[in-house]
Amino acid sequence: MTQQLSSSGPVDDAADAPAVRWSRAIAVSSLLGLIVLGLAWELWLAPTGNRTLALKVLPLAWPLAGLLKRRMYTYRWVSLLVWLYFAEGVIRATSDRGPSVWLALIEIVLCLSLFAACAIHVRWRLRHPTATTEENRS
Repeated sequence: MTQQLSSSGPVDDAADAPAVRWSRAIAVSSLLGLIVLGLAWELWLAPTGNRTLALKVLPLAWPLAGLLKRRMYTYRWVSLLVWLYFAEGVIRATSDRGPSVWLALIEIVLCLSLFAACAIHVRWRLRHPTATTEENRS
């Protein structure tokens, strides 16, 4: 494997592999979907009466930059954070009525796709580590 220098530092070939690009695209789109769904759900589609519940999407906004910059640490902790939203989806799918059930099912699907994409991304990059050069060792 080779490394190329970009304006933001070294970029490895493993990070540009199709599996990594695909998993990154799925992770980012699932995360954006969860943010949009959370806001729309609590503000317009099926508000619970307390619009401050829309603030629950704030923790989802933090990792967006890390996912876009391919930071492994971000992919790892997002795969843990997503289970909180998965649990909310399961609870609301089984306890709510009306449109909230369908919104909760969509949340569950988005959470599962985000987790799977993060897991695939991390696993693939760990199996194909970047090539170290003399510049990176010093």
